Amino acid sequence: MAVRTGTLATNAALHWATLDRRAARWAARWAARRGRLAVVLHEFVCFGIKQARACLFGGCMLALLLSTWAWYPPDMWLARYDFMVLAALALQVALIAGGLETREEARVILGFHLVGTAMEVFKTAMGSWLYPEPSVLRIGGVPLFTGFMYAAVGSYIARAWRLFDFRFVRHPPFAATAWLALAIYVNFFTHHFLPDVRWLLFGALTWLFGRTWILFRIRHVHRRMPLLLGFVLVALFIWLAENVGTFAAAWRYPAQRHGWAMVPLGKLGAWLLLMVISYVMVSAVARRHKR
Repeated sequence: MAVRTGTLATNAALHWATLDRRAARWAARWAARRGRLAVVLHEFVCFGIKQARACLFGGCMLALLLSTWAWYPPDMWLARYDFMVLAALALQVALIAGGLETREEARVILGFHLVGTAMEVFKTAMGSWLYPEPSVLRIGGVPLFTGFMYAAVGSYIARAWRLFDFRFVRHPPFAATAWLALAIYVNFFTHHFLPDVRWLLFGALTWLFGRTWILFRIRHVHRRMPLLLGFVLVALFIWLAENVGTFAAAWRYPAQRHGWAMVPLGKLGAWLLLMVISYVMVSAVARRHKR
């Protein structure tokens, strides 16, 4: 059965790859016949398509949050949060079986699920945010679907790394980035009892990655941008997604208990730091593959 499932996933992946190549060749020929502006537009569209593919898991999770908020029956025997746990698991299996996600990416998602859930259990116990609906599949005050929301960040980075063929200029040593990620993770816990050192962490982040460029390939040529800018842009989109999640009542901050309001922009910094943890975990996997 495992062999059969693996064969189906491989065949599906090859099928999608063949369709991608054919569509890319046709679009490239169409753009080349229409001049430079069409080529630029074609590359921009290709960039958007690859980004959408990289966001596949996270986009599906957001769609799940919104659809269950809008249409899930409140008197259903299975709680909404528990339904989302089962739906997220089914989504994970479907993506692997369809060849849209690799097993390595699935393992990365599992790692993020564990790291995120551990922090969620602590944060909810400290009153940082809450999950207002009942559920059975939970640890303390944390429904198990929440780990998939953290995993969606790792899934995006892992898929983008593969789809855009990431390369780097003046990247800091892995050991230094790993220590930074560990310090960030520890500070998420300790700042409730000790002074918050996030500004020192921002400084360390800038010092380590301030001179680093990321090279990403949309079609044939690698483009580049400062890696720090990439971190900020990803954190911004996570913050926007968090607003969608709180709007759908998946979780609520204390200020949102009596009605929804925009998540404070200050949370952007927290997401930037958390995203760095995700990046370092994915880079560890990529580093192992290069050996």
